[in-house]
Amino acid sequence: MSDNGCGFPAPGLHSFLFKPLFTVGGYDFNKVMLLALITTLLVVTFFTLAFSKAKVVPGKLQMVAEAGYDFVRRGIVYETLGKREGEKYVPLMVSLFFFIWIMNIWSVIPLAQFPVSSVIAFPMVLAAVVWLLWVSLTFKRHGFVGFFKNITGYDKSLGAVLPLVMVIEFFSNLFVRPFTHAVRLFANMFAGHLMLVMFTVASWYLLNSYMIPAAGVSFVMTMIMILFELFVQAVQAYVFVLLACSYIQGALAEHH
Repeated sequence: MSDNGCGFPAPGLHSFLFKPLFTVGGYDFNKVMLLALITTLLVVTFFTLAFSKAKVVPGKLQMVAEAGYDFVRRGIVYETLGKREGEKYVPLMVSLFFFIWIMNIWSVIPLAQFPVSSVIAFPMVLAAVVWLLWVSLTFKRHGFVGFFKNITGYDKSLGAVLPLVMVIEFFSNLFVRPFTHAVRLFANMFAGHLMLVMFTVASWYLLNSYMIPAAGVSFVMTMIMILFELFVQAVQAYVFVLLACSYIQGALAEHH
């Protein structure tokens, strides 16, 4: 019997907490960290095997890798930054896209069944990497004065409202931007996992009661949610990388 008195084990924040698998030097290593590590190894191993002995006529593995690489390069980076400016950032954006995508996909993989991105620490670190790149590129390209104008949206044609706009832009760019960049990914994966857990647990709970027809409906909803999540997982990886490219584009653009 659950705490709510009806016997239904409702999902909640406890669905995102895991006991340590082991402890090393006072640091706990849990399931989420294991999935993140496996994700890293999968991405690195896949592209290493695909391109270590690249051929003019690609094999199946190289063909799949090239298709994925080219999708991010042409569909996101070139569209946002252009070929000349964007080429040097393609490896980073490809890495971000596939790392985030696979972290998300774990939510529908048996035994794993948890999206790593629903733990906010991971999106925050990735957003921080993009933010640091944006800050360093802006400063390198425009110098201190140009950097200040860029992050404050300085435009003297605004007249009397310019000081207010500059304060808003300053806090928005330096503090709000990395936060929203991370939270957008985290919130979507958090909500999606919560919905999946709810329908999955409800299906099992109803199947073991007198409401078997309702269990069938809940099971169908679970399948629909899984298909929807597969779509959302790819979209969130795409959006994260697209925003990262747009931030870089803003850093490289000439300020007038």
